[in-house]
Amino acid sequence: MRGPVGIGTAVIGSGFIGTVHLEALRRIGVRVVGLLESSPELGARRAVELGYPKAYADLAELLADPEAAVVHVTSPNELHHPQVKQILAAGRHVVCEKPLAMTSAESAELVALAASSGLVNAVNFNIRWYPLNQHVAAMVAGGELGDVRYVTGRYFQDWLLYDTDWNWRLEADQGGALRAVGDIGSHWLDLTSFVSGLHVEAVMADLTTFIPVRQKPAGDAVTFSTERAKNTIPVEIRTEDTASILLRFAGGARGSVNISQVSPGRKNSLAYEIDGSAASAAWDSESPDQLWIGHRDRPNEQLLRNPALMNAAGAAAARLPGGHVEGFADTFGAVFTAVYADVAAGRPSEHPRYATFAAGHEEMLIGDAVLESSRTRSWVTVPRA
Repeated sequence: MRGPVGIGTAVIGSGFIGTVHLEALRRIGVRVVGLLESSPELGARRAVELGYPKAYADLAELLADPEAAVVHVTSPNELHHPQVKQILAAGRHVVCEKPLAMTSAESAELVALAASSGLVNAVNFNIRWYPLNQHVAAMVAGGELGDVRYVTGRYFQDWLLYDTDWNWRLEADQGGALRAVGDIGSHWLDLTSFVSGLHVEAVMADLTTFIPVRQKPAGDAVTFSTERAKNTIPVEIRTEDTASILLRFAGGARGSVNISQVSPGRKNSLAYEIDGSAASAAWDSESPDQLWIGHRDRPNEQLLRNPALMNAAGAAAARLPGGHVEGFADTFGAVFTAVYADVAAGRPSEHPRYATFAAGHEEMLIGDAVLESSRTRSWVTVPRA
């Protein structure tokens, strides 16, 4: 497998996630050649702060740079579709933050463009790449849990608990019609589809906005900040704080997930349990190096992440030996390693373990069904891409 050495990459965006992209790229040996920000002035400042070789004035200048073979898109959601279209048209491989687009029509267009281009395309559903999740996916595929019957879990955070908490994702024209489901629920849905090998067939959803009016800071807002702005503007909120979703999977399995961005004390708790006919497996992102395996007729197990004890898929995703905790930032290095192996080969592999644009489009289709179900108070079928 060829490595990333010599491949040049540019990153769009230098916020929280953009910075994580940059650090992971450097760790795996990718040559980062430049940064694009929302303004040339911000780009120049952030390039100095983060050690980028240069900042581009605009996307056209970035795409004119022959060194930028790959572009990472970490800009606000409404920019993903137009930026990715231009990047593909310029013949560059793309890694895009989720959501892939603002609508399923847009994401479908990007899937088609990527397929016709033959370029490597990935949506950064990084949570697949905690080593124990790769391990569970291989367990399920190998029949160790038996037939999957029930998939349950949650994704809880508390960073939008107060009416003074603010982020651009709260506004539908920037973040999309779904907020909690689109922002974090999509990670849970992608992850559980990946580890179970099942696709969501239908949903019954209840969406709730507990804080209908929020206080938007008159100046800049800092995500995850504990400081409360003094000068604010009241804004009506049309996106959900929480969601409860019943799930039907292709093949007959059932499930449910609860999603919240207003759960006090839960900083970033994605948890799932997969119950099969022979065994169960459960994992929580706030204890990412621990996997619970449940049995009926013998003692339950707790597997601590250790490449020496995991199956081949789990061991391949691990970056550190047992006893050295791997966390959120490490998953980016793992997924980018897989992506850049395909970039080095010049094309997507036949069955990539990272999420492609097709997987990103599937999440958009599920989101459409969630919105329709919440509106009609009925089961809604998810169309297959």
